[in-house]
Amino acid sequence: MNTLAKYLAASLLTVLGLAPIAKAQVDTGPQAELAKQHCGQTGQAGTQYQVLCASTKPSAPAPKHDIIGSWSGPIGANRGDPVPPMTPWGQQRFAANGGRSNGSVPVAESNDPLNHCDPLGFPRNATFELRGLSIGEMPNRILILNQYERIWREVWTDGRALPKNAGSDGPNAPDPRYYGYSVGHWDGDTTLIVDTTGVDDATWVDGAGHPHSTDMHVEERFARLDHDTLQVSVKVDDPKAYTKPWTLGTTVFKWIPEQDFEEQLCIPSEADLYLQTIARPAGQRK
Repeated sequence: MNTLAKYLAASLLTVLGLAPIAKAQVDTGPQAELAKQHCGQTGQAGTQYQVLCASTKPSAPAPKHDIIGSWSGPIGANRGDPVPPMTPWGQQRFAANGGRSNGSVPVAESNDPLNHCDPLGFPRNATFELRGLSIGEMPNRILILNQYERIWREVWTDGRALPKNAGSDGPNAPDPRYYGYSVGHWDGDTTLIVDTTGVDDATWVDGAGHPHSTDMHVEERFARLDHDTLQVSVKVDDPKAYTKPWTLGTTVFKWIPEQDFEEQLCIPSEADLYLQTIARPAGQRK
């Protein structure tokens, strides 16, 4: 493998979320154990996230009605509930996706939209390729910015209702969006609840290819446990696709002292070059 191929393999596997994480999984040192106690997972060895999770420095109390700032996260959320049984509609949609995800077949044979740098969409981006969040506020909305792909979501806090007919043939029905339509309100002093509907059903719920409909409703709870800790849970309710609601995952984010995070982009030309020069030839040799 030449230098370019090695570089592409390393960079693209990381960007596509396929990089080996065995080191993090077997890391049982003191720092990893502290990180697991504080954040529910060890994090990758030596990363900013693991270091922050392992810190024993006391934190100040959580401020009221304030989750603003930059937060360090892991690659993926802690697993939530098992995926519930799907409806016939959900099973049909899953059959077109499941079985051909990156975790079940070689990348060259996978139909994961991520392999071509298509948008992760919501709620997949709320449990995968987390790494960093920045949250800002405007007079009538909260902005959630993701480190991965530098995308953002608007969470309206002005009391507006969510659209109930996105993607339908009804008059004035809005188009569905990859990241949906979101509104938020405070539950007590330190928890922001975000409700999202109208998500384009072309996106996957997770890396296994589980589907959702445009009728899906997602509830996120952003609970600031103390000044340095933000816990985010994601709950999916989609009666058209699943027989009951379920928690997709929960993540503990840590306050970044420098209040800055990295740029992490999935570049289509590099992804295509990786598929052409590495993934597909490797698949053909089997």
